[in-house]
Amino acid sequence: MTAAPDAASPPQDPAQPRLLAVLAIGQVLGGTAVATSIAASSLVASRLSGSPAVGGVASTASVLGAAGAAAVVARVAQARGRRPALVGGHLVGLLGAVGAVVAVTTGSVALLLVSLLLIGSGTAVGLAARYAATDLAAPARAGRALAMVVWATTVGAVAGPNLLGPLDAVAVSAGLPGVAGPYLLCAVAFALAALTGWLGLRPDPLLRARERAGAPAGAPGAVAVRPWAVLRASRPALLGAVGIVLGHAVMVGLMSMTPVHMDHGGAALSVVGLVISLHIAGMYALSPLFGWLADRLGPARVLAGAGVLLPLAGVVCALAAPTSTGLLSVGLVLLGLGWSAAVVGGSAQLTASLAVADRPRVQGSVDVAMNLVGAAAGVVAGVLVTVSSYALLGALVVVATVPFLLVAARSARTGRPAAG
Repeated sequence: MTAAPDAASPPQDPAQPRLLAVLAIGQVLGGTAVATSIAASSLVASRLSGSPAVGGVASTASVLGAAGAAAVVARVAQARGRRPALVGGHLVGLLGAVGAVVAVTTGSVALLLVSLLLIGSGTAVGLAARYAATDLAAPARAGRALAMVVWATTVGAVAGPNLLGPLDAVAVSAGLPGVAGPYLLCAVAFALAALTGWLGLRPDPLLRARERAGAPAGAPGAVAVRPWAVLRASRPALLGAVGIVLGHAVMVGLMSMTPVHMDHGGAALSVVGLVISLHIAGMYALSPLFGWLADRLGPARVLAGAGVLLPLAGVVCALAAPTSTGLLSVGLVLLGLGWSAAVVGGSAQLTASLAVADRPRVQGSVDVAMNLVGAAAGVVAGVLVTVSSYALLGALVVVATVPFLLVAARSARTGRPAAG
């Protein structure tokens, strides 16, 4: 085990452009499935159970499923490579989607919640795919490769929720309850994503990367990797991991409470939807730019940029009244951009700071932490807004992120290489 990257990084593999395209297609399909499920599940669970509280449990189930699946996907990748890990994750999502169709048809709330845990596997695969994009990339283009896969999520994030109406009609025409429609799409999308990965991820990017780094062809990964020990031994890797987890936690906490804040001002659902759509555009639309900046300027500088954007978003949202749609839109766009810079810059920093043999387990552990801390942030944010105010939540975002800005800026200013 080592926390240092390989001494000599080979140039980009000839298979990289094709593999990157396969990963992007899989991300579009898997992202569509996940976004559709997220958009529908709280409402479906509430209707099925008759309790709004169960709708909240449904959202939590997907997040917990993603956290658990991230650890499994990482272990499979460590031992067998990216291809079986990503394909297996999509197949688990497919099983969850089929289970959800059965659940809403039979009226079983318990089966629906279990199915949503399995669908969370799709989120874990989407996160792991961004790392797979860097396995065979030239070091000078790793940020752009990673960001391209993140950007591909935009298609699903936008398309999936807007298909809920037509999907209802499709399900009814097939003799199923209308609420089964979203999960029918999930099943088809996950199946196509798994097929795409199985046929297209040849050679396996991680196995090829190990081979190019000097390991015997087909050699298993170092199963004894201890992720947190690796992170403690590498300050650049730790900085990247903290950026990812902190950026996601801040985004989930502030974003999840914005619709509640706007509802206090009597905002129409269409207005709330517009603000959230602008936020999602901020999260994904400029990720290629952040990837390019990570390659050109270094990922630490992109993380420092996230450290500027996130507290700025907190300030703007803290100042926004429930009726200040324009100000909230600006705050949520800044929040989305900050998240994008944190995830792209942090992922690039983390990957560049690790040896090939250590990457899957460490990356997976960071994604587990990302999901769990994000879920906790959503709960804490809800409590804060209930007992105090949305303005306090925005202020706490500033308090939480300014110290990270100072550390990231110092790392960027000293020009410390990502390979520390």
